[in-house]
Amino acid sequence: FCTLLCVKSTRKMVTWPKKKKMHCGRCKTHKDFKIVQYKAGKARLHAQGKRRYDSKQAGYGGQTKPIFHKKTKTTKKITLKLQCTTCKRTVQNVLKRCKTFQLNDKKKSGNKDPTW
Repeated sequence: FCTLLCVKSTRKMVTWPKKKKMHCGRCKTHKDFKIVQYKAGKARLHAQGKRRYDSKQAGYGGQTKPIFHKKTKTTKKITLKLQCTTCKRTVQNVLKRCKTFQLNDKKKSGNKDPTW
């Protein structure tokens, strides 16, 4: 009971290949997928939430909405964008939390010179 709740898997470093063979739902076969890390786009100035915030901030009265300062998380969830190389279909995949994330060019190979 306690082992299930108390044990936390903290991943230090996660590595993924830049290309991976996966099943494509549109092609209905296994194809090569190009993998890149998701990055949030530029915030739009005329989005409804931004317009509402700016109009509330305008004039006298100081800061109207709370600004978050108590940052406690040391890791971020990693989101990957997987794109099929043939039909260009894009799928997003969310990984677990990790400190550092890396995309590798070559596959991980075992040690060629074993030490006995």
